[in-house]
Amino acid sequence: MGISNVSMLGMPYLHFGDGEPLVLIHGLGEVKEGWESQFELADQYELIIPDLRGHGECFKSEGISISNFAADVIHLLDELKIESAHILGLSMGGAVAQEIYRQAPHLVRSLMLISTFHFFPKKLRKPLFNLKKVRLGVASTDVALIEKAAHMSLYSWSEKNLEQFKRYFQPKRNIFLKSLKACFQVNNISLLPTIKVPTLIIGCQYDSVLPVWIQFCMHKLIPHSEFIILRNSGHLAKLEATNRFNLLLRKFLNRYKTAA
Repeated sequence: MGISNVSMLGMPYLHFGDGEPLVLIHGLGEVKEGWESQFELADQYELIIPDLRGHGECFKSEGISISNFAADVIHLLDELKIESAHILGLSMGGAVAQEIYRQAPHLVRSLMLISTFHFFPKKLRKPLFNLKKVRLGVASTDVALIEKAAHMSLYSWSEKNLEQFKRYFQPKRNIFLKSLKACFQVNNISLLPTIKVPTLIIGCQYDSVLPVWIQFCMHKLIPHSEFIILRNSGHLAKLEATNRFNLLLRKFLNRYKTAA
């Protein structure tokens, strides 16, 4: 694995592997190292794995928004002189991936939208925010927050899955809440029908964070998109169904590799 680098705008990122560029964008409260189970993709792809603003080792904490998260990634790709890349986003990272397409469609070779969302109806935003604050124990300790988030996110609470989750879910309370609010501002209903690049949408059968019907709605809106439901997995298939998940990514990416 390559060492952590930092962009000119202060975005830490991992950068290693050979092949076409593939950007992996983490979810809310996660860190770039949370893609450890996908590092094996470096045998075929040049991996670029950032810490989003305010997350992980990125100490830039002002301007928390999906738009700024996306702009930071776009700036990083420009800095690395990458003309286009495959963009994969998980959960909140999927919203960031969609925003990258909105801001710079020429940079996107393909999209992989994993356990993510495109819109929260206005009437659900406040109750959802309040519910998540209660369920995630925002008023309690960080340990309780992580425990509750793990039980929301995982279908299989095996010791290994819980240990991995706790290692890579490292929420900073203030950033977490600001980022959560930013998620509820997302409305990509009009954007999705304009997406023209190959798009893979993956939902998980037992996802209680972002239920699979949300990804199905996205599939119906994005022309010619592919939709797959991963069985026996919660919100984090990258941890719970690593082999199946990585194989799906390889099959999709290999199909849309640029001809040499």
